Parts: sequence; C-alpha cells; structure tokens
Amino acid sequence: MSGRGTPFRAMLRASRRVPAEFSGETVSIARTAALTTVAMVAFAANSVLCRLALQETTIDPASFTIIRLLAGALTLAGLLAARGGKAARWRVGSWRSALALFAYAAAFSFAYVSLTTGTGALLLFAAVQATMIGAGLARGERLARRQSAGLALALGGLVYLLLPGLAAPPLGGALLMIAAGIAWGVYSLLGRRTPDALAATAGNFLRTVPLAIALGMVAVDSPRVDAGGALYALLSGALASGAGYAVWYAALRGLKATSAATVQLSVPVIAALGGALLLGEAVTLRLALSSLAILGGVAAVLLPRRMSTAR
Repeated sequence: MSGRGTPFRAMLRASRRVPAEFSGETVSIARTAALTTVAMVAFAANSVLCRLALQETTIDPASFTIIRLLAGALTLAGLLAARGGKAARWRVGSWRSALALFAYAAAFSFAYVSLTTGTGALLLFAAVQATMIGAGLARGERLARRQSAGLALALGGLVYLLLPGLAAPPLGGALLMIAAGIAWGVYSLLGRRTPDALAATAGNFLRTVPLAIALGMVAVDSPRVDAGGALYALLSGALASGAGYAVWYAALRGLKATSAATVQLSVPVIAALGGALLLGEAVTLRLALSSLAILGGVAAVLLPRRMSTAR
C-alpha cells in the first residue's frame, strides 16, 4: 500500500498546485459577484420599502428622505466605530459624492409622488445606464460583441417587463426620476476607485445630513410622519441604503463602468419578486420570461472572456 500511496499523494499534491494568478483571479471574481448580488438585493429592498411608504402610509417624500439619510448615516457610523474607525476616517468621501447621493435620494422620493412604479423604474434605470455606459465609453471602454448582445437582451427584457403598463408620465415627475438616475450613476462612478468603501460611504452619508435638514426646512411646511412610514424609512436608510451602499462601493472596485451599469438592470426584477412576496403581486409568465432575459443579459456582460469560451 505504501508503494501505491506515494504516487497517489504526489498526484494529489500536484492537483492542488493551482497557479497563484488564476487562483487570485478566481477569488476576486467570486468576491465581486457575491458583493454585487448582495448590493442588488439591497437596492431592490430599498425600492420596495420606498414604494410601501409613499403609497401605503401618510409620510411625505421629504420626511422619508430625511429619515432615510439620517438612518443611513447613523448605521454607517456604528459600523465604522465597530471596525475601530477613528475621527479621521470621516474625512474619507467627498462633497461631490454626498451631493450626488442626496440628489438621488431626494429626487427619487419626490418623483414617486406622481409616477407609477413601472414608469419610475424604467426612467430611473434608463438614466443610470445612459450615464454610466456613456462615461465608460468616453474613457475608452468598448463592449465585445457578446457583451453588446447581452446588454441588448437585458434592456429588451426590462422593456418587456415594464412597457405594457406604462402611461405617459407627468413631465415634472419624469424629469425628477431622470435626475435621480443621473445622480445615482454619478455617485456610482465616483465610488469606483474608493480604497475604503465603508469609510467613504459613511463620510458621504454624514455630509448629506445638513442637506437633508435644509430640504426639510424648505420643502415641508407641515411634515407628515406616521409610524409605518417612519419604520419603512428607517429600514431603507439603515439596511438597504447605508449597509447596501457600502457593499456596492466595494463591488464597484471589481466592475467596469459598463458592467456596473448593466448589472443594475436586475434590480427591477428582484424588486418585482419582492413585491410578489410582500405586496401580493402576481408572478406572471411575462415576469418569469423577462427575468430570464435580464439576468441572462447581465451574465453575458459580466462573464469573463476566458470562462465564456471555455469548453
């Protein structure tokens, strides 16, 4: 047995010697995929919470935005403190990112006062794609044929899911949602090179607090805040926004601008599934087919070339 065991053990040791470069790349791809998945689920949860609050409670959009941003700032402060962050950590981030974050959150809330869910989602993500893909192409990024086909498939699936229920949107609400999408695209682009995702997100949220207070002073004569709306806003800020954006900043370090733009097309599908579970919305064949198209298109854009051509 010892004669047979020796070559077997040698073969086993040889099979475990994976090239360091390939191993590191595989780990990096898996980490980016996991972070991206968590972030997309958080964004979808944020959308569901916002819809619940603004459509089923009496909270006004300005109050929702204020509570959401304050909850996000407090949550991130706690996470940073638990990690051992020092006061200097709050200097990470920037006012540019904070302004983009605040513009997105405020415009998003106010837009949903007049827009239907489908119209708002379509306008938001169309603006995000235009902003991020345009920035990527301007920097010299190019989509391969497979990636272009995947992007077209994902966009087609999104339109197939949302277009049948659309009506002509009010101009004011449409412009606000387009502005929200542009702001979110800018915020994502600004965060791609951030070395410390948690500290940067905490710093950005902290900088939105005075902006949120100013919004409340200007936009709300008589605030309307009920228990249900406040709870949805707290959950949106603490979990879906604060923690979710920290994860998204970390994921962006492993994504190209075009890939980061395309993967967000999965959010409406995840949100629709969440709506089916939490709001009793029907899961139709159309939803299932469009989900396959969108997620398949996203996979085609993100799948590394060597993996897509492997036999």
